[in-house]
Amino acid sequence: MLVTLVTAALAIIGTLLGAIVSGRFQERAAERAVRVGHTETIRRDRLEAVTALAVAVSDHRRTLWKLGEAVLKGDDAALVQALRAESQATRAAVARPLVTMRVLITDPAVREAADRMITLTYAIRESLDTAQALAAARQEAVAAHDEFVDTAARYLATQIA
Repeated sequence: MLVTLVTAALAIIGTLLGAIVSGRFQERAAERAVRVGHTETIRRDRLEAVTALAVAVSDHRRTLWKLGEAVLKGDDAALVQALRAESQATRAAVARPLVTMRVLITDPAVREAADRMITLTYAIRESLDTAQALAAARQEAVAAHDEFVDTAARYLATQIA
């Protein structure tokens, strides 16, 4: 009888320990899944911020290009004024994705590339003297845009692990 009680007690203790260990493994797996989900959400938000900034700057650059062409061709004053208003709107549209990107990405290389892209894009407005100056300023801005995208892509690739 004593052997049966000891055997039963050991079986109960083994079952309880097994349940505790199993529960702990499940808890750790759940925590790991939450961490992975959080990391993926942050990564997705960073990618969206980079994309939104790149698109906003591209829109502004395109508008400045159209404005420059209109000024150089001597187009109607109403068209030039409408393009100026559009350029102000597209410039304002850069602010939100820039702030989002700066909050989510603190990497100095990405920030520097973003600043350079924006500065060179804004500089197009100062290059309305000749078609060559306008084209050169646009080309510099496009190159800075591509550099920003490449720098951000390298940064995001390191954030996967």
